[in-house]
Amino acid sequence: MIELDHLVAGYGAQAVTPSLCGVVERGSMTAIVGANGCGKSTLLKTLAGVLAPVSGALRWSTSRPAIGWLAQRQTLDPCFPLTVQDVVSMGSWPRISLFRALNRRARMQVSVALERVGLLAMAGTPIDALSGGQFQRMLFARMWLQQAPLVMLDEPFTGVDEVTSQLLMEQIVAMHQQGQTILAVLHDSERVSRYFPQTLRLDGVSANWGATPLQTQEGCLA
Repeated sequence: MIELDHLVAGYGAQAVTPSLCGVVERGSMTAIVGANGCGKSTLLKTLAGVLAPVSGALRWSTSRPAIGWLAQRQTLDPCFPLTVQDVVSMGSWPRISLFRALNRRARMQVSVALERVGLLAMAGTPIDALSGGQFQRMLFARMWLQQAPLVMLDEPFTGVDEVTSQLLMEQIVAMHQQGQTILAVLHDSERVSRYFPQTLRLDGVSANWGATPLQTQEGCLA
């Protein structure tokens, strides 16, 4: 799905990651791991197109697919006068247009998304009344509703309780099982080893891909 050709991620001309070569396969489920500051989130933003590569290139096997994105820190103002249903409904916009009302099918899909994260009963709740875990569930439901072929998650479990973390992990596994490609920045080594078939470990000077046919040599996959 994504070919990395000596890709270096960073900010401006400042490199943060080592040089990366290789392929993120369609339908794979990969955890990006490593110490704080090694460039995990920077790499994810580069793959998502938020940041330009410092050097090297990334290429898509076909045209760039739609990307479901869950940021490390939410940028939605919790004081904005929206309900949980309003926010989750935003996940339908790529398919129906911002200026059209949701049809019956779209409303049903919103309800399914809310049910999957345990928020159906809170559909009409103002977002400023949500706990941190509930807020993350809401954002996940919005992302899930997109049904994007490629899903990128930047530390999706940070700052949320274990019940929410496990619920979201089950949804991530289900998305992978239905064929979506998953890339996630994670810190929980136990969760990574239990659920993620592939890992990309960054240490600042080199990169290692694990549990994959590709093998690394001097930070470059052959």
